[in-house]
Amino acid sequence: MNILILSRNPALYSTHSLLVAGRKQGHFIRVVDHLFCDLIIEEGNPQVYYNNAPLRNFDAIIPRIGSTATDYGAAIIRQFEAKRVFTTVSSDALLKARDKLVCLQLLAGAGIPVPKTLLTNNMVMLPYLLEHLGKHPLIVKMQNSTQGIGVIKTENAINTETIVEALNKLREKIIIQEFIKEAKGEDIRVFIVDGEVIATMRRQAREGEFRSNLHRGATSQIIHIEPEEAELALRAVKILGLKVAGVDILRSQRGPLILEVNASPGLEGIEGTTGIDIANEIILFVEREVRRQAPIR
Repeated sequence: MNILILSRNPALYSTHSLLVAGRKQGHFIRVVDHLFCDLIIEEGNPQVYYNNAPLRNFDAIIPRIGSTATDYGAAIIRQFEAKRVFTTVSSDALLKARDKLVCLQLLAGAGIPVPKTLLTNNMVMLPYLLEHLGKHPLIVKMQNSTQGIGVIKTENAINTETIVEALNKLREKIIIQEFIKEAKGEDIRVFIVDGEVIATMRRQAREGEFRSNLHRGATSQIIHIEPEEAELALRAVKILGLKVAGVDILRSQRGPLILEVNASPGLEGIEGTTGIDIANEIILFVEREVRRQAPIR
């Protein structure tokens, strides 16, 4: 097969792992920077160009789209979809998962438990609206935040109002969430490929930190999750239309909560923790889907 990986940098761990796994399976793998792709939109002839040369004859694409290039990346994926090229993440699913507010609305609307969340433009009513989230501390979160950047814990109402006002001034889209104290800086990452839980790990924030992102110095270890947690994670990715995803779960007093669903999850932390070759599982998934979608001759 001919597989195209959309990534800003072929040396990134996840991209390189997919490249190696694909070549081990005997496939032709090419990596291109999606921000240097160009689209020719024409009826009946959708084209994607890279350095003014058409990207043709690919059986599948594996998008590795970062948060700063979501819209452009989704447009590139959509063009390949128009060309009937299989993609491990659809443009629609990427956009749903990447917008934290949209993601939470879809999950909560389908009965998936999530942290209680507030969206408001009303600074006058903010002190009263915060009461719906319970006692401080609370979490102020930029809607496009990744790796824990743009996630702030506030200790009191004045602190919250000051931060919200400042972020509003910067025209940042934010949400405010309850703080799950009993999680004690822990969360669970569930990695799903094609409707199956492939790997799980527990992440523990470093001392004095509430964010459990490995990029923030958190530690990780293998964990065996409860059937209820696996079911929630699988339901969440199905609701969003994702086939490859990382689901973050918090254990709370009222049961597991889906904190976030990542449509472009990193492989380094979870492969290093579990020893599972997730990149190979993704390549095997691509093989199955391309064979399934191939016309019968």
